[in-house]
Amino acid sequence: MRLNNYISASGLCSRREADKFILEGRVFVNGVKAILGQDIKGSDRVLVDGQLVVPAQKHIYLILNKPVGITCTTERHIEGNIIDYIGHKDRIFPVGRLDKDSEGLIILTSDGSIVNAILREENNHDKRYVVSVNKPLQKDFTKRMGKGVRIFNPVKKEHVVTKPCKVRKLSEKTFEITLNQGLNRQIRRMCAALGYQVVKLKRTRIMHIQLEGLKEGAWRYLTQSELTELMKFVKNNRDKGNRHNGETRR
Repeated sequence: MRLNNYISASGLCSRREADKFILEGRVFVNGVKAILGQDIKGSDRVLVDGQLVVPAQKHIYLILNKPVGITCTTERHIEGNIIDYIGHKDRIFPVGRLDKDSEGLIILTSDGSIVNAILREENNHDKRYVVSVNKPLQKDFTKRMGKGVRIFNPVKKEHVVTKPCKVRKLSEKTFEITLNQGLNRQIRRMCAALGYQVVKLKRTRIMHIQLEGLKEGAWRYLTQSELTELMKFVKNNRDKGNRHNGETRR
């Protein structure tokens, strides 16, 4: 978010007035005098005339580049929980999971109304991962992964074949995979079924939201364009769910 938008969103002044404050040297970001057109990330501290500025929002929407070792839980007694790690002043929670031994993109929010639309499998939102394994990929690896792999689903306590997905080889031991399914430890189980062990697993995209440019361990608020697209996705799937419920009742 641009600095003038950030200040304006707090209700302090208009964007034009915010630019005037910046030119007058009254605005500081992380202790450094601000400049016009500066971009602001979620963890930045913005002061105007020495007072902390925070955009007014009904709900919080942010993403974290989660490091290995952080657990995606709101249970504060668990060491290394994601809530204490971020340390946000508002009550937020992760949307979905990313294993403790995995890293990368995860969405956190205070808006419980969006969770089902995002996580519901039939809504077919895709997630992209970069995966490194313990030995060179065989020639038919991407084809075998892409068409679906028979794995054990511990939730349903039965074997299932995963949905077809996109798989692209990146190097001798690394590949990119895009899923629209979210079974427990799915990628690790798929690799194990084909005789591989995952060494590193990083999620780089959820739908239209990209991890690119966000350092490991850092977080930021969703941009306005990201949030607009997310709300459009949520609305479309709510409408679809309402139509389905109406047909079921009839």
